[in-house]
Amino acid sequence: MGLGAAYWPEVMGALEEIIPVYDRVNRFISAGRAGRHRAAGVAGRFSPGERVLDAGSGFGNMSRAALEECPGISLVLCDPLMPMLRRAAGMGRACGVFEQMPFRDGSFDAAMCGYSLRDAVSLGGAVEELHRVLRPGGCLVVVDLGKPDNAFVRAGVSAYLRALVPLIGLAVGGRRGLRFGELHGTFRRWPTVSGLRAVLGERFSRVEVSTDLMGGAVMVAAYK
Repeated sequence: MGLGAAYWPEVMGALEEIIPVYDRVNRFISAGRAGRHRAAGVAGRFSPGERVLDAGSGFGNMSRAALEECPGISLVLCDPLMPMLRRAAGMGRACGVFEQMPFRDGSFDAAMCGYSLRDAVSLGGAVEELHRVLRPGGCLVVVDLGKPDNAFVRAGVSAYLRALVPLIGLAVGGRRGLRFGELHGTFRRWPTVSGLRAVLGERFSRVEVSTDLMGGAVMVAAYK
């Protein structure tokens, strides 16, 4: 599971292209709920003084949600796209991919992935690497699109991403917004909610999962 080496560069190219319109379009296609899901994902997961990794950080939206929840944490952002990292001013930053992050074993008390783990080249490789950089007992928070277990609902989410999201992107963000159509390609390669739980459960001792939008959004906490 994962995007694979052939498709990953296409997704990264789309992400870099939509930087100027990302937040604006994302608010519309998520019906304003993406921020709520980030906040729900991080609620109660961190303690002051902890060192937290924001993996696949983008602009740092997940980090800002974490700081609002727990201002006393120390954050390090890691993303493969430097143009995104440059916009995350005032935070520690490192350029890297999920499957090979530039950190020592057990470097972090917690890690989080906000709408980013779905873009890993190899989901299994990413989970293994996230597990490696966490200390024993550390927590991994994942907030992302959910792929509902129910086939009927899953088909509805797929149709929305394939047909309506590019149109919303065009209306809100112009031609750049059309590149949000890549969401459907990443969704197709993403496991179902129960499948994601199983992948994380191969490495983590305890996995807690909650969903919203009938499974179209997923929030996970996995403990090492």
